[in-house]
Amino acid sequence: MGKKRKKVRSFARRLTRRIGLAQLIVMGLASWLIYDFSGELVKEEEISLYQSYLSVSSLGVNRVLTDIMTGTTNRVDEIQEHLNDPDGLSDIMRKIVETNPRIRSCGLSFVADYYPKKGKRFCPYAVRPDSGAVTTSVTGAGSRNYLEAEWFKQAIAADSAYWSKPFFDAADSVTPLTAYMIPIHDKRGNAVAILGADLKLNLFSGHEVSGLNVNGQSVRVYVGNNPNVTGESNNVDEFTDDGDFWSKRGLRFVNYNFIIDGDGTFIAHPDSAHVLHDNYFDLAKTTADTIDDYLGRQMVMGKEGTYKDNLGKTQHFEFFDIDGFNTYIFYQPIAHTNWSMAMVVPRLMIDGEAMAVGIAFLILIGLGLLAGRIVGRFVIKRTIKPLTKLAESANEVAKGNFNAPLPRIKHNDEIRLLRDSFEGMQHSLTEYIDELKTTTAQKASMESELKVAHDIQMSMLPKTFPPYPERDDIDIYGTLTPAKDVGGDLFDFFIRNEQLFFCIGDVSGKGVPASLVMAVTRSLFRNISAHVAEPDQIVGTLNKALTDSNETSMFVTLFVGVLDLHTGRLAYCNAGHNFPLLVGQQVSTMPCDSNLPIGIESAWQFSCQEAKLDPQTTIFLFTDGLNEAENTNHELFGDERIATVLSVGESNRPDTLVSKMGDAVRDFVGDAEQSDDLTMLAIKYIKTNGN
Repeated sequence: MGKKRKKVRSFARRLTRRIGLAQLIVMGLASWLIYDFSGELVKEEEISLYQSYLSVSSLGVNRVLTDIMTGTTNRVDEIQEHLNDPDGLSDIMRKIVETNPRIRSCGLSFVADYYPKKGKRFCPYAVRPDSGAVTTSVTGAGSRNYLEAEWFKQAIAADSAYWSKPFFDAADSVTPLTAYMIPIHDKRGNAVAILGADLKLNLFSGHEVSGLNVNGQSVRVYVGNNPNVTGESNNVDEFTDDGDFWSKRGLRFVNYNFIIDGDGTFIAHPDSAHVLHDNYFDLAKTTADTIDDYLGRQMVMGKEGTYKDNLGKTQHFEFFDIDGFNTYIFYQPIAHTNWSMAMVVPRLMIDGEAMAVGIAFLILIGLGLLAGRIVGRFVIKRTIKPLTKLAESANEVAKGNFNAPLPRIKHNDEIRLLRDSFEGMQHSLTEYIDELKTTTAQKASMESELKVAHDIQMSMLPKTFPPYPERDDIDIYGTLTPAKDVGGDLFDFFIRNEQLFFCIGDVSGKGVPASLVMAVTRSLFRNISAHVAEPDQIVGTLNKALTDSNETSMFVTLFVGVLDLHTGRLAYCNAGHNFPLLVGQQVSTMPCDSNLPIGIESAWQFSCQEAKLDPQTTIFLFTDGLNEAENTNHELFGDERIATVLSVGESNRPDTLVSKMGDAVRDFVGDAEQSDDLTMLAIKYIKTNGN
């Protein structure tokens, strides 16, 4: 016994060492892969995040521009209607400024001598001062000559709305502006004035662009002397437009946005000294690399993206506004303008986050390896001996010796539970074999009974085709394929007084309950139609009979038709069933009223419809097991495929159509299990005009 114990302990120790070595090799490789993969994944996520920030900022700028475009465009019709009232135009200018808080000023500049009594120049004007209410004025003969201004000449010549180049107002050389220009036309369509709405560009150099605002959270820039790699700092500030930002504090890991126009002129920048005073390409020339020149060309061309090298990895470089820090540049155009917005993000703000996540993964994996070795050795040492004994007993049970003795386990732990489970399994296997014998016998008996029920159900349906070989005016063919041993579909037909009575139906549900309702419905159809010739009355009587005794709330979709074999007149009533198709020179859908299925509302009044069948026309009826047949990809056979199959080929004989449709469904479904009963019935009216 002593030898045996020593051998077990040695095996546990050896197993622990080998498992530990395997774990070290595998997890070491996995750790490196996870470190590399997680870093790249986080980097891509960070890049996507900043691209989203840029999109949000661009949308914010575009929303401001759109508000101004909409606010001014909506007033064009009102201005054109009041051209004969020059004194009232100032009030319209005031309304435009008052209703849009982003518009600084708005003016309506008329061509020379448009109002002779008002002088050569006439320009109603409204402005919003920094404080106080909106004021209006009129530019007259003694005012600045806008008629000679280049912007006015260009706007009249363009004769279309557009955003002007940025400019400084003559009355304010500090605030950069841009204007939305809209031509105003008289009744003859001539451009007689230019409506201009001015927007302050410093709106885009403050919090709205550089600070960002995503999902209600402000995304700030960070400055300070001791930031970490994520850009966090004890000192947080937003870009301002006071022109002194760069000299305020030491700049560290700052991300910011700027906007340039089609010439490269700065429209917005966190350092307001750049706006309208500096050109992007002039600043780009001051750097040693040429990537910023390339990006500038991409921006003015209206492109969007992030600079990438030939290997598909994001290229980082020293951008001219962040001296000493490699950066990522994201850029995209702004709609309705020739402007482009860019976001400058230091490399450490993205790569540092990825590195931190990767290191965290490595530390966690290392701690897991250490803990796994300690715990694994302890568990193996304690559990290997009783498990060996239990394995020997389990082998006996596996050989069929269900009464084999199991070892006694002293400790009340998982191995004890396993031993008790084996003991319970011995008893359960014995009982299961006995129950299996009984269940097998019961199943065989049930299958036999279902086979008898299937045969009885099928015997109730027409099965001799052609059913009337002696007649030359009608041909009929039908099939029913239940999804289970018995089903809920039905069809039937018979001739009485030279009229063909026929029906097709689908009982809600499947299996034995549906088959019983199907049998009742078919029998009621035969009994009622033996005395009643109107389809709506047949359906109404059937509906009342099923509704009065319908405790299971099952219902039946049903189509009943009565075809006069002498005249081709078809009277029919549809109770929630699939619309039949008429197959002749072409395939068409028979129009049907919307009626409830039978068995739902006893007082429902069913409508009767009529149609005249041309000779050689076939009525094709089916249940939803056809159009809703599914393949392994859960695609439906569908009404379009039904019509396509019926339209292919020259023959519209009932047996040919049903057989062809059956082949098409089987090819479409493939190996998928049939999910619903499938019934098809085709009736061809053959009688010619000479008969």
